[in-house]
Amino acid sequence: MPHRNSKPRTFLGLLPLPERTFVAKALRTETVGGIVLLAAAAVALMWANTPLRRSYEEVRDFHFGIPALGLDLSVAHWAADGLLAIFFFVAGAELKRELVVGELRDPKAATVPVVAAVSGMVIPALVYGMVATSMGGTWNGWAVPMATDIAFALGVLAVIDTHLPSALRAFLLTLAIVDDLGAIVVIALFFTSTINVPALVGAVLGLGLFFHLHDQRRVHGWYLYIPLALVIWGLTYASGVHATVAGVAMGLLLRVAKDGEAGQRPAEHIAHLVRPVSAGVAVPLFALFAAGVSVSGDTLGTVVTSPEPLGVALGLAAGKALGIFGGTYLAIRFTRAQLSPGLALPDVLALAMLAGIGFTVSLLIGELAYPNPADQEHIKAAVLLGSLTAALLACVLLRLRNNQYRRLYEAETADTDADGIPDIYQSDNAWEQQRNPAPKPPNRDRPHRSGGPDDPPDEG
Repeated sequence: MPHRNSKPRTFLGLLPLPERTFVAKALRTETVGGIVLLAAAAVALMWANTPLRRSYEEVRDFHFGIPALGLDLSVAHWAADGLLAIFFFVAGAELKRELVVGELRDPKAATVPVVAAVSGMVIPALVYGMVATSMGGTWNGWAVPMATDIAFALGVLAVIDTHLPSALRAFLLTLAIVDDLGAIVVIALFFTSTINVPALVGAVLGLGLFFHLHDQRRVHGWYLYIPLALVIWGLTYASGVHATVAGVAMGLLLRVAKDGEAGQRPAEHIAHLVRPVSAGVAVPLFALFAAGVSVSGDTLGTVVTSPEPLGVALGLAAGKALGIFGGTYLAIRFTRAQLSPGLALPDVLALAMLAGIGFTVSLLIGELAYPNPADQEHIKAAVLLGSLTAALLACVLLRLRNNQYRRLYEAETADTDADGIPDIYQSDNAWEQQRNPAPKPPNRDRPHRSGGPDDPPDEG
């Protein structure tokens, strides 16, 4: 039990101004990126389900690159291994900042999002396993429903939100940072079959040079780091480790300490510059060439009757919500951590359902877990179905919460007499509470008289 006099650390209660500015900027960019991602996914689905499907497949499967270096890849492969490395680079930079100077630096403040994120990865995997094995399937796709697509989720939230508390978005962003780290760990540990040791050693040496130049020597200049980053990415790809690991590794190596008293934090500045490329180009292009699955009666029938696709869909639509909400409840019930005063458990439930939108990273893990194109088609359809179900249910819950916050807002800002002062501040009770917040008992020795010259002054 915590000490009676100890003050619990409130997660996202009132962020310091620099952190609040950083989160606001990140949310604005990611929200726009989420809307672009929604559009890219819609284009992919329409393109793949029209008579132009053959042209979609030709573009997606077109190969180009440098065969001598083993980099003769398809467009879809370049998008998954190359462009998503940019996305994970930004995720690594955000994680580094949160761990050093953000909310995650304090174990008490980090308890809620970390527990929620971890349980939000474990429970969907267990839901997948129970569904798949009970129907005679395998555990091959256990990692597919573990991921949350922050850009997609924020895009949905942007469409609905008008009065929801800002702490809801900040909670989602922090949750997704931990979730992204979990996804990259899973990719690195479980989807690396063979290792090319010389290439891996070269990639590690490249990361060491990156760290030395950036953190120790404080060398500036994009013209130096971009070629070095490409070399590190190429060596990581050649080593057999998924190339996106190179992105998150370089993001984690960025320096967070300020350059001088009035200088910027390099991790913030670089992430600020790269984030538009990630949210507006890299992730939407990956979605364009990964989400183009045939949505037919046969495909949907396979999803709801086959063990692995059904496990993926239920893992996203049900497992994510159960894991995140359950983890949050346990964290605030059995630890000293608390939610922001602006958040309630029904808000967390709606947020947990929204986190069931796996999409980008789930599609990536699905491609790694199921190399067979026929199996990939069904797993991708399951990801889309699970994510769409989670999005629709989240929309209903978020709309209900938004309506409640809207009614509170309207009650607090109503000004029926149009005098510029909200009515709530002019009601008798509210005025009396502000005028005399701690009234003393009346003086029973003499009757109260008002307006007389001998009256004592008001004590309010």
